[in-house]
Amino acid sequence: MQNKKQIFNPYLPSYEYIPDGEPHVFDGRLYIYGSHDRFGGDDYCMNDYVCWSAPLEDLSDFRYEGVIYRKDQHPIQYERNYYFAPDVAKGKDGRYYLYYSVAHSSIMSVAVCDTPAGQYEYLGDVHDKTGHVIGSSVGDFYQFDPGVFVDDDGRVFLFSGFCPGKLEDEEGRKYVGCHMCELEEDMLTVKDGPKIVIDRNDSSFEGARYFEAPSLRKFAGKYYLIYSARCGGLHYCVSDRPDGDYVYAGCIHSTSDIGINGHTQDNPVYPNGNTHGSLVELNGKYYIFDHRLTNHSSFCRQGVAEQVFFDENGYIAQVESTSCGLNDGPLVGQGTYPAYIACALMDFNAYTDKEERGRMTPRITQDGEDRECEPGQYIRGIRKNCLIGYKYFDFKRCKSVTLKVRGDADGLLSIKFTEDGEAFASIPIKLAGADWSEVEVPFALTRTKCAFYITFDGEGAFDLLEFEFI
Repeated sequence: MQNKKQIFNPYLPSYEYIPDGEPHVFDGRLYIYGSHDRFGGDDYCMNDYVCWSAPLEDLSDFRYEGVIYRKDQHPIQYERNYYFAPDVAKGKDGRYYLYYSVAHSSIMSVAVCDTPAGQYEYLGDVHDKTGHVIGSSVGDFYQFDPGVFVDDDGRVFLFSGFCPGKLEDEEGRKYVGCHMCELEEDMLTVKDGPKIVIDRNDSSFEGARYFEAPSLRKFAGKYYLIYSARCGGLHYCVSDRPDGDYVYAGCIHSTSDIGINGHTQDNPVYPNGNTHGSLVELNGKYYIFDHRLTNHSSFCRQGVAEQVFFDENGYIAQVESTSCGLNDGPLVGQGTYPAYIACALMDFNAYTDKEERGRMTPRITQDGEDRECEPGQYIRGIRKNCLIGYKYFDFKRCKSVTLKVRGDADGLLSIKFTEDGEAFASIPIKLAGADWSEVEVPFALTRTKCAFYITFDGEGAFDLLEFEFI
């Protein structure tokens, strides 16, 4: 694989908000199927399903495939008509099947298409042999976040399950953990199940209890069931069979680095939120796809990815969040980079309440409304006791960095190369106004795989649009 240009996190354009990304390879292309958030939205997944894809030989060349399934195509229009996290599989008939669930319906529905990213059409709801729609009755397991898997022998497995604090929803559907059905070749009728594969009361998952987002993948003969442990990142368990005996194995990734580098839920490297994603092999390397929140909102999420590594026993150690993701190495320490590729966004200020923090804390955001074109994301509200960070760069020879900023701020802007280290270079700044201006910070550096952090000590706050290494 040789990318023609560098690729960052998030890996899609800055105006695109695709969380819950399920990566799949079909006919030499990587396809990303996910929910579709709306910038400035007040709920999850408010937009229609769209798809993005890239050729395996150049993962920097993502292509917008357009809308693949609209919210008005489901036969029943619910009051909260938002489509949650989908997944896609190729059936024995060569067609592609999209599994989804309308918000709080507790029903898994299916749409079908002749191509991976064409116009999907509603097929039906997942049901048993009697025609009973799974999840529609009192006492059924609550259906949520469908994850579909087709094994090498053609058997089809559909995973599901939501597990909040309570035991059942208002209609009496049960929150039991993660459960699974085996489907017939029609991709719609339950052949066996549902049965529980991760019990909500299983003590071996203590501290990493199943919450949602099941996704099954197979590597080297072992089955890896990836899931979300609420705000604790993407975890996984392993089995020698697809339909049970799963053993907890650890955390793969947290966009907040919870569990590594000294970070916890009380001390995240990036604002913490829900998570959903999966593993995929691309050109002999393995990647975890995940999402992060932006705009200080769980309703405004973007996809990120990181390379992962298996040990000799088939286990995966947690990987940290970076700005380079799919880039296959550090970013070049020369040229201009957008501010929104920050992987560290820390605020050590004390606030009186959640509302004040929501107003004051730095965030990655954009001006204007939700759109399907035009870049423009930036970091808003950098102030005293905040840390903005990027990993990693290869500085072969760097003389200075020029930052494009705006705002009302008076103080000392500093550059660091470790999260808790001393400032490497500093410069006084005095900003007043809404227009972007440039601030140059001289420093001389030659260092490979180097992090880059920005801090500020003073009054007021400023926004950061981009920075240029010279």
